Amino acid sequence: MIISKTPFRMSFFGGGSDVEDFFREHGGSVISTTFNKYCFVTVRKLPGFFDYKSHLTYSKSEFVSSLDEIRHPAIRNAMKMLDISSIRLTYDADLPARSGLGTSSSFAVGMLNAFYALNGIKADKKLLAEKAIYLERVLCEEAGGWQDQIAAAYGGFNKIVFSDMGFEVTPVPVSPFRKRLLSENLMLFFTGFTRFSADVHTSNGSLNREKIRVLERILALCGDAEKVLVDEDADLDEFGQLLDEEWKLKRMTGSNVSTDAVDDLYRRGISAGALGGKLLGAGGGGFLLFYVTPEKQSAVREALKDLLYVPFSFEDNGSCIIFNSDDSESEKEIVP
Repeated sequence: MIISKTPFRMSFFGGGSDVEDFFREHGGSVISTTFNKYCFVTVRKLPGFFDYKSHLTYSKSEFVSSLDEIRHPAIRNAMKMLDISSIRLTYDADLPARSGLGTSSSFAVGMLNAFYALNGIKADKKLLAEKAIYLERVLCEEAGGWQDQIAAAYGGFNKIVFSDMGFEVTPVPVSPFRKRLLSENLMLFFTGFTRFSADVHTSNGSLNREKIRVLERILALCGDAEKVLVDEDADLDEFGQLLDEEWKLKRMTGSNVSTDAVDDLYRRGISAGALGGKLLGAGGGGFLLFYVTPEKQSAVREALKDLLYVPFSFEDNGSCIIFNSDDSESEKEIVP
């Protein structure tokens, strides 16, 4: 039996510039972090005396006799890609799917990590990220960017740079004190609305001149935010103000990024004292993140009391195998 544990991510700046059609020509950059909410994938070989070959449990339950019968596209394609068969797979998570936290990509990364371990292979972070991107964007043909898979695989508070050469992950050199202060000034609320990020990306249409112009401004904010984080003399509250600017720009990238209900919730948070914030993920629903100084946090919680408040802290590990009943010294290690 194999159990993988994979964190969810929150993206602060640069979202949209991680889409391949954009960064191959214009470059891209994202500042994001993983935090201490996780998904867990359990996989074990299934004995051959059942009248089905595999049993898969996620939001649904599937009993199948062949890979082609599997309805879940990521599971089906991942099993084919890594030559996996005859398994029992279960998925569990701390937070709901389709909520803007990269949940589908965390699942993809965690599943691949478990599949590699089942095959006796210790996959490194770069391999996991690349294979998860290939799985979701190519094999499953889902619209979207690359940042979610990379964040889930690597973990930590990072700047991810995209170019025609691929991607590069660099930890943001923010001091432990400043990082803790940032965490204490962030508040996370669940709107209650969920959606498929790929659907939002698709409905927002392809790149045009105006969208490219907005994404270039979003990309510039990523550099501004990094300067605020690493400069010990900078006022950290500027981070919150930049989040507000980022959200206003993000709303300009497509009509489905926000809704009237989300706009109302955001206004309530700002009116109660938040300096800035954003809807996490592609848009349309999920989680609202606010930057709020401590003395204003009670007022913001009261203003949004109809929403679920989710405390969190940053994490640094990325996807990992937390249980492997078949561990042995003969385990192979693979690098790209």
